[in-house]
Amino acid sequence: MANIYSILLTVVTILAGLIWWYDARVNKPQRLAKITAEEERLQETLSEDAQQRIAPQGRVAEFCQSVFPILFVILILRSFLYEPFRIPSASMMPTMLDGDFILVEKFAYSLRDPIWRHELIEMGQAERGDIAVFKFPPQPSVDFIKRIVGVPGDRIIYRNKTLYLEPACVNNQQECPQIQVVEKNIEPQEEVYFNGSRPLERYSEQLGHVSHDILVDPSVSPRVSYYYQQQDRTTAVDEWVVPDGHYFVMGDNRDNSEDSRYWGFVPEENLVGRAVFIWMSFEFDQSSNRFLPSWIPSGIRWHRLGTVE
Repeated sequence: MANIYSILLTVVTILAGLIWWYDARVNKPQRLAKITAEEERLQETLSEDAQQRIAPQGRVAEFCQSVFPILFVILILRSFLYEPFRIPSASMMPTMLDGDFILVEKFAYSLRDPIWRHELIEMGQAERGDIAVFKFPPQPSVDFIKRIVGVPGDRIIYRNKTLYLEPACVNNQQECPQIQVVEKNIEPQEEVYFNGSRPLERYSEQLGHVSHDILVDPSVSPRVSYYYQQQDRTTAVDEWVVPDGHYFVMGDNRDNSEDSRYWGFVPEENLVGRAVFIWMSFEFDQSSNRFLPSWIPSGIRWHRLGTVE
């Protein structure tokens, strides 16, 4: 849906620009010639209202002239700088909640054209701990948001709800990193999160230079039988080695997230950008006895506005 909007915005902007350009290059000289001839006949300078009556600009061309600069600015901002997204699920709790509206930094990793998404300029590399928006590999028309856990070459193990990481061994390293437990420390909960009626446990976790919170549902058993299996490697069922040009992502709500554990890796070309700011956060908890539809916000979570980690 997001890509369809990008295509539509691009097409409409180009169409408006072409109509405006054609009017300026072809129709406008004709209108000016008509006005000049009338002024010579009357031997006086016509007012703007009179000029408009004698040689009016077409409504379509006038509309395109008015909206094209606005559309062009929106297209540039949305395609190359920042794009708004809405969080539609609970997979990134507690970092992001259903109803959060975020800004995604489009130039964080690369600049791509808005239609075919060909890379124009490489800007940087995704890092562990980044919250990334990407095209869902099994269905590229859908945008997903998850946290990057593994970068190319990393060995990832998720066993008994504990994350293990063996960072990639870079060629110039004299000693390769060893596998390490990604420590999670229990956090006091000012706000309790639930999966249905079941309370979730909250932990803090450190990935690279990013410290963030995760949620774990102690009542849910690991769904190992559903884990994605690498066909070209003899790894354990709960172990993955991130290929070159790919990333391993997980949701912060570990037991309620459809992520790389179940469908595999995110290709680098699928990355859209990095989530950097929550600019609005709505509550959608209309009571059953209210006549308003469920999609109308019931309140604003002002305390959630700001940067994300």
